[in-house]
Parts: sequence; structure tokens; C-alpha cells
Amino acid sequence: MTNDSKAQRLFEPARLGTLRLPNRLVMPPMSRNRAAEGGVPTPLMAEYYAQRASAGLIVAEASTPSQVGYTYPGIPGVFTEPQVDGWRQVISAIHGAGGRVFLQVEHGGRIGHPETSGLVPMAPSPIALPGYIHVPSGHGEPVVPREMTTADIRSTVDDFVAAARNAIRAGADGVEVHSANGYLLNQFLATSTNQRTDAYGGTIANRIRFVVEVVEAVAAAIGPERTGLRISPGNPHNGIEMDDADRLFPALLDAIAPVGLAYLHLAYASPTPLFAELRRRWQSVLIANPSDPAAPESEPIPADGGLAAATAMLDAGADLIAIGRPFLANPDLPERLRTGAPVNPIRKDVPLYGGGAEGYTDYPTLASLTPADA
Repeated sequence: MTNDSKAQRLFEPARLGTLRLPNRLVMPPMSRNRAAEGGVPTPLMAEYYAQRASAGLIVAEASTPSQVGYTYPGIPGVFTEPQVDGWRQVISAIHGAGGRVFLQVEHGGRIGHPETSGLVPMAPSPIALPGYIHVPSGHGEPVVPREMTTADIRSTVDDFVAAARNAIRAGADGVEVHSANGYLLNQFLATSTNQRTDAYGGTIANRIRFVVEVVEAVAAAIGPERTGLRISPGNPHNGIEMDDADRLFPALLDAIAPVGLAYLHLAYASPTPLFAELRRRWQSVLIANPSDPAAPESEPIPADGGLAAATAMLDAGADLIAIGRPFLANPDLPERLRTGAPVNPIRKDVPLYGGGAEGYTDYPTLASLTPADA
């Protein structure tokens, strides 16, 4: 068992809305691109998540609320009945293993491609994603998205609401609205992707409007205690540039505070002055994901499984800690961190995205190891 008394706080129970969490460790949403044709979650996905049900909370991978919202091949959806049925099997497996799960809903915005969705993507402004995008045939050239009309914005709010209701119908304990990492809602927040001159662009009040509308509508539909929001103030991925984050994100939190959400989830969190300000303003549960947006995916998992970074964010005021990549390779990560056991490294001989069981559901747990292996 770890001797760090501060680290022991990670293994204390916590409350999240109406849920009682057995520990403060969250498995954050990490797309693994293994949905079947039509964006349908599979039995293999159910096995994968059930293996990791000892997390205090699982936030299941990004699921699109509409056909035009698709990002990459193999991403699940939550807008058709087969998709809902697939998620029902996944969520039942998580609950059967004693876990708790929120389902993240993500619209790609300009991070989409006709080769994947069959549709031209739409975004706040007609500005293409820089670089390339993954498509079924490999690396594709990004297309210029169609600028969303106010009717598109209203219908997209409705899509988020319908997806949230579908997630609850499938048995999810709640829904996380994805407004991070350069996807649609984040695109409305950033000046590099939002150059509108109407009520959804220009000023901070206008740029946060769409996110606020989505959050309010989803919370009204399924209950604020079942609704979370993810943001990423320090993340430049996917062409996001924001020179007023220190003013925009406090304004966003003030605008959604009356809704009474279950939690706020900060991606790429670190103990910065902005984090301290957001912590001061946010009165509900704060989940911190202490990762570095500049770190490559191939970077090895820390030898301590992320324990030191997690403890630092608890000290900075976070209530729950989301640890990403270590959960990919360690189905029993909470037990490994609690006991100080070695962690599995991520396999480099199989791709992180796409594929089958290999490098997905075949990572060993401590219980499966022989004394010689241990």
C-alpha cells in the first residue's frame, strides 16, 4: 500500500450527484475507434469497460449525437436505436461489474469528413482544420466546413438533448457534454475557429452562448445532477487559439453556475492561476485531468501510474482525478495505485486506435498474474 497519506485521499469515497463513488479516480473518455459499422457499440467494448469498472467513475468515450457530427472512423454514435441498444449492453456490463458511468456526447464540428459521415461538416465559421484528418482510407485532406446557420445551431442543441435522453434510456448514470479539445463546442469558444459576427461570435458573451444553450437544454432534459461539462482551457490541439482564456472560461462558469451541474471536468489541468480561479468560482464537483497537451501519445506511462500528478491536483483543490492513458493498459489501475504495484506499459506493437481485442482487452490484472509474473 502506498505510504503517502495525501495519495490515500484518492481511495476515499466521494459523492457525485446522487452517486456514491468508492474512490476519487475517474477513467476519462478515450476514443479507441472500435465501434461496429453504423457507429454501434460492440460486445468487445462492453468487456473493455467492465474490466475497468473499479474506477470511481467511468466517462465512456465520445459518442456523436448526429450523422454530421462524426469525427473519425470507428467512433460510436448515440442517435440511432441500434447504437442505443449497443450502449445498453456496454452500460449493463459496467453496472454488472459494480461500476458507474457517464457517457460523453461529442459533435466534431469541422473535425469531420464526407468520407466518414457522407456529409460536409459544419462549424461556427468556414475555416478548415489544419493538417490532415483520419478517414476510412487513411489520411484525408480536411474540407472547409459549412458555416452553421442559426437554424443549424438550434437543431444541434436538439441533437445533444436527444442524445442525452438516449444515453439515459440506455442506462447511463449521466452525460458529459464535450466542449474541449477542439471539437464543435470548443470551436465556438475560440477566436481561431469562430469569426462570426452574429449573436454567437465576437464578444465573450456571444462565443459562450452556444455552449450555455447546450448545457442548459441537456440539464433540463435529463436533470442537472446527471449532466457534466468538459473543457480544456490550455489545449491548442486541432488548431485552437484563444488569447482570452483567462476571461472566457470564468465567464462561462458564471453563466452555467445557476444550472447546478453534477461536475466540471478540466482536461489538461495543472495547478495554474487559471485553475485556481476556476476552482474558486465552481461550487460543484471539479474533476481534474492532469495531463500535458504537448506530450506525445507514445510517451511512456509514468512509473507511478500518474499518482504524483493526481495528488498534486488534489492539493490544488480538485475533488476527483481523471487519469487517462494508465487506464488503457491497467484495467485494475485503482488497485495498482492503492497498493503501489507496478503498472503495465502501453503496448507499442499494436495501434492505440482501431483493431480488435489485442492491446484492448488483453492487458493483465494483478489477479491474473502468477507469482512468477508478479
